[in-house]
Amino acid sequence: MDITQTEKQQILDFYNAGAEQGRLERGIGVIEWERSKEIISRYLPTSKTVIYDIGGGTGAYSRWLAALGHEVHMFELAPEAVLYAQKQQASNDIPAIHTIEVADARHIARADESADLVLLMGPLYHLPDRKERLAALHEATRLLKPGGTLLVAAISRFSSTLWGLSVFGGQNNLIDEAAFMTMIEMELTEGQHIRPAEYPKFISRAFFHLPADLRNEIEASGLTHLATIGVEGPVWIVPAFTEKWENKQSREALLKISSLVEDQESLLGMSPHMLAVARKKI
Repeated sequence: MDITQTEKQQILDFYNAGAEQGRLERGIGVIEWERSKEIISRYLPTSKTVIYDIGGGTGAYSRWLAALGHEVHMFELAPEAVLYAQKQQASNDIPAIHTIEVADARHIARADESADLVLLMGPLYHLPDRKERLAALHEATRLLKPGGTLLVAAISRFSSTLWGLSVFGGQNNLIDEAAFMTMIEMELTEGQHIRPAEYPKFISRAFFHLPADLRNEIEASGLTHLATIGVEGPVWIVPAFTEKWENKQSREALLKISSLVEDQESLLGMSPHMLAVARKKI
């Protein structure tokens, strides 16, 4: 499905307005942050490596990886998010991200086979057309060294629907609203998320994946698919999530459950985010 200029601007406006600032520090973002780091860590070499964080948002993952001693290059489409990442780096006593720059995930100004690991932690969200998602994946493949690893995030097709049905939907009144039902019908049938004017704080124009679609796109890019992992899993729907997360024992239980069911195909769609792992052929 083609994306209009208005929708492209909506995406930029959404991130330029600070949608990612602190998102991983509140609400269910906290479990996305902890689980994503844990999953990424499995594929990090012990020695210093070159990492491209494409669609790096405000730089949370780049800062974390740089602090671990890796050479990190961050690329982000939204100029204000890049500026925020640069200011964060300037104000923190941490190892520097090597470069932070504005770039489109489909066109990264770096040499072929120059990265050991590439993160695509957001670009596929906002490329509603399959050809454009494949273009981003092909670009990541070009940048990877033979045998290099790609970690690519996707939003589950069922995320908005489950949110509306869960405790995060308040009194679940959203299902009685025509605009919400129209929105999720398009998501559930076609994977296309089109934000209604009634909900200006919802995520901007996006595509929501089925697990099989994500795998197919990765393999169509010439990569070897290794795994698709449910990041949060189903635990985010627990009542009083924030209260449970603040309790150390409960938090450990939530993380353990997420880990135990992370690769269960029957539950992947319940996770708001999926993280697929792929490798470039040697």
